[in-house]
Amino acid sequence: MFRFTLALSFLILAVWASVSAEDMKGVAVDKTTNSVIVDATIAVRKLPHLDKTYPIELIASWAHPKGKKAHETVVVFDAKPSDVAKGLEQLGLKPGKPAKGENAAAEGPEVNLFLEVPSPDGTKRLTMEKVLIDPKSKKPLPRGVKFRFTGSVMSPVDPNMPDAKAYGADLTGTLIALFPVTDECVLQSSLTMKEEKYLKLDVNAAALPKEGTPIKLVIEAVKK
Repeated sequence: MFRFTLALSFLILAVWASVSAEDMKGVAVDKTTNSVIVDATIAVRKLPHLDKTYPIELIASWAHPKGKKAHETVVVFDAKPSDVAKGLEQLGLKPGKPAKGENAAAEGPEVNLFLEVPSPDGTKRLTMEKVLIDPKSKKPLPRGVKFRFTGSVMSPVDPNMPDAKAYGADLTGTLIALFPVTDECVLQSSLTMKEEKYLKLDVNAAALPKEGTPIKLVIEAVKK
């Protein structure tokens, strides 16, 4: 009886793991490295329907037209932002509070961000200081910028039904915001709207592979 119960338990766990993996398509949780890995691609910076290239305000977003701010992102992805949040929670992190607007600051546990990109030796990891640059001054993203697991606000699914709400990031497709221009996201940086006024960033094309290249977005929990 004990052996049967034990075998049944393992079967249930295997089925649960299979369902979880299917439900979180494009998102992997690696507890050995304390990381969540998201399948992504290098975003197109100049979208055909727009007249110019806009400064970066996001790190990761759904692609156009689903992504509401896909014209301002470094990478695009297909997974549900809420699945990324679930992955971070599986690592033991608890979401804080997203910021929006003037005098607001992101709250939540700190994480490290990397882009894992192809290289002649296999792959290499790029920090956001390597990825982002001021196109005029050629200076990188300032050191000391931190990223936090804020979680998303809940937002109305339909303006005519204010009580019917969903995870806001799953409505906009915004995963990581560089500035507090939205609270419908999963992660935000420590930058505020004060920096947004003068810090106009773009991708460092010399450091990144070409647009459309598949890469991995790595979100690593910071060890305390």
